Amino acid sequence: MYNKLLNKEAKIAVIGLGYVGLPIAIEFAKKLPVIGFDIKEDRIEMMKKGIDPSRELPPEAFEGCDLKFTVKIEDLRKANFYIVAVPTPIDDHNLPDMGPVLKASETVGKVLKKGDYVVYESTVYPGATEEDCVPVLEKESGLKFVDDFKVGFSPERINPGDKVNTLTSIVKVSSGCDEESAENIAKVYELVIKAGVHRASSIKVAEASKIIENTQRDINIAFMNELSIIFNRMGINTYEVLEAAGTKWNFLKFFPGLVGGHCIGVDPYYLLHKSKELGYHAQMINAGRFINDSMGGYVAKQIVKKLVKAGKHIQNSKVLIMGITFKEDVSDIRNSKVIDVYRELLSYGVTVEVVDPYADKEEVKVEYQFELTNKIDNNYDVIIVAVSHDKYKDLNEKYFKSISNENALFVDIKGMYRDKIKELKYWSL
Repeated sequence: MYNKLLNKEAKIAVIGLGYVGLPIAIEFAKKLPVIGFDIKEDRIEMMKKGIDPSRELPPEAFEGCDLKFTVKIEDLRKANFYIVAVPTPIDDHNLPDMGPVLKASETVGKVLKKGDYVVYESTVYPGATEEDCVPVLEKESGLKFVDDFKVGFSPERINPGDKVNTLTSIVKVSSGCDEESAENIAKVYELVIKAGVHRASSIKVAEASKIIENTQRDINIAFMNELSIIFNRMGINTYEVLEAAGTKWNFLKFFPGLVGGHCIGVDPYYLLHKSKELGYHAQMINAGRFINDSMGGYVAKQIVKKLVKAGKHIQNSKVLIMGITFKEDVSDIRNSKVIDVYRELLSYGVTVEVVDPYADKEEVKVEYQFELTNKIDNNYDVIIVAVSHDKYKDLNEKYFKSISNENALFVDIKGMYRDKIKELKYWSL
């Protein structure tokens, strides 16, 4: 397979062209013929014009690429090496939603030919590729796994908004269903990954490695969030404590915050699901998820308490939230935990307005059923800087005072303005 791709006797197809799939398709298309497939026609049309719908890649990234964008399943028949990079979300009950990856497997299965390869990049629980996806490929194609087609898993490690740790500069983990496929898959990725490829011993090991990356971060951030609750009761600033503790060489530098997005806030639930299926209740992972999922409500309740203490009438209070995306300097609003702060404040009868320089107004309206504010007012009782966008870093106290009422509260969730706010009442996690 590797040699066929090099000799352009075979093509790569990337299924799912979101923040993971599109960069992969583009990198491979600089060296090999690539078919980029997505079910959303509007996104495909944007990409044909050199526009990244996720707003992560500039127009020049599309230049010099042998890349055909399509929504037609028939076009996928021309490929032989399929990379599946679709979302793996959770449902309303925090259970894994394997729908997108199984649907993608059906699509690939319909065009799968003898000798083809399928590599999954979507984050799943260990065993999902072979136990859930492979049977779909076999059913749709009528082919036999291993004998007729090969499967591998190479977890995505793309960090949205990060211009330093990019796709090619992060070591890639890869795996295959047998020795031949494992080596072929690794060599294919080595064509584009400058940092090199780590060959995992099995598909399950590769799946597990990805899911614990984000679970580890989730647990560590949960610990920081729990510390912030304790230190808040003590009347000391968590960031000052962490700064002091961080002077020791082996202290891990994690910080409190709202944990959302489609990785850290989702992946642990996949591991919890598999763990429960195997008869084990994962206490630490569950505890971390509970703490992080409750932080939005905690922040809102602290704000309400401070408003009451300041003698403000809750129903007459007006709050400005700055930032709705799930992390800084990205446009992605999916699974943003800022919405928990917003909804909790609304439940108390508070008037809440939200602004964000990166979020798309229509996407916010569809996803969360409210509209971003067009114009910032000058009479806020509370200003919450919820996301540490670069565009907020140069704002100073003079500006914040100009848009707030007397005796206003300034909430700095990420600790961006520590030691910079002297006159407004200041609070952070």
